[in-house]
Amino acid sequence: MKEAMLWEKLSDGKIRCRLCAHACLIPPGKKGICRVRENVAGRLVTHTYGKLVAAHADPIEKKPLFHFLPGSISYSIATPGCNFTCRHCQNAAISQAPRETDRVTAEFVPPEIVVENALAHRSRSISYTYTEPTIFFEYAYDTAVIAHERGLKNVFVTNGFMSMEAIDKLEDVLDGANIDLKAFSDDFYKTICGGRLDPVKEAIVAMHEKGIWVEVTTLVIPGYNDDPRQIEAIAAFIASIDPGIPWHISAFYPTYRLTDAPPTPAPTLEEARRVGLTNGLKFVYTGNIPGNEGESTYCPGCGRRLIYRIGFGILENLLDNGACPFCHVKIEGRWI
Repeated sequence: MKEAMLWEKLSDGKIRCRLCAHACLIPPGKKGICRVRENVAGRLVTHTYGKLVAAHADPIEKKPLFHFLPGSISYSIATPGCNFTCRHCQNAAISQAPRETDRVTAEFVPPEIVVENALAHRSRSISYTYTEPTIFFEYAYDTAVIAHERGLKNVFVTNGFMSMEAIDKLEDVLDGANIDLKAFSDDFYKTICGGRLDPVKEAIVAMHEKGIWVEVTTLVIPGYNDDPRQIEAIAAFIASIDPGIPWHISAFYPTYRLTDAPPTPAPTLEEARRVGLTNGLKFVYTGNIPGNEGESTYCPGCGRRLIYRIGFGILENLLDNGACPFCHVKIEGRWI
């Protein structure tokens, strides 16, 4: 156990956790919704510090981040736990383990070793991913500080359900984030994910305003969040922040506890991409359907293909110092 960050002590030994948007009120001897932060004798402790359950050298495109050091390797790590209970979680075996078993078991790997491993794999960044990085905040933060000192970038792949205090703390160490905007319906968030929509919207705005590179992902689930009005509302919301924010719209496949919906048809994603572009977004990408033209980056000025992708691989990158070599339009992103 390690003392947690971002909490306050209240009366009767209770604690208010200030890490995520749940803002759990935790009595002595009890845990928060995430099941990995506990009130122990009036102190909030985390049970996930250094408890590594996943570590892989991934292409950055797998996060997915398409405008952040394309073609590079991102050393990707996770500890158990999540502050959501998504019925369609593809990593439920590790994200929901503390909730389903009331235990956190994993190998201890200190932050210094994570950074050394990242460097050994010739990574340019460390991604805190697979589960919700907000829930292993202390571990991620300590690792991120060392990573910056060693010349590595830091990336969160997150549901965005975090407090403004957490985002403020991350400002100096987090370089990029892919944030899930799972739907544009509070009912979807409550019934499917165990959360709320507004804090996620606020996190997207706040991270962008702080200069953290932001890309947004929406997993399109037939019959749940594929209503055209909802797709258009998401596109309009992102465009209202910055039309240069890339939006990834990905195909759903039945998994975990959401098996009553079919896989997302390719035409559904292609239409959503058209809606995103029509609503002013410059970069809209289709995911989980390799070979679709929506995987590649096109210049918003002249329309030429600049980065040719299939799956997580880059076959051609024509960018010239972050600009189109044909019409010289600057392409938003973090290219170096």
